[in-house]
Amino acid sequence: MTIKLTRHAKNNMRLYKITTADIKEVIERPTSKESQEGKIVAISPIQNKFRKMPLKVVYTVEKDQVKIITAYPLKKAY
Repeated sequence: MTIKLTRHAKNNMRLYKITTADIKEVIERPTSKESQEGKIVAISPIQNKFRKMPLKVVYTVEKDQVKIITAYPLKKAY
């Protein structure tokens, strides 16, 4: 599985100090996962990061490639 990042996702990763490992963890073990208009939304807390706010990752899957659209700490309750 290869991961491709959009420019928006890269900017958010830099802004919020999100690593690729954080994103992989959310995709592989989400606490909440749903599909919206062809996109998958996965949410999961990351230990010792983001002041206990869960990380939200929006992505699509095309063949064997995962395209990360955006990722950010979720400030609202989910």
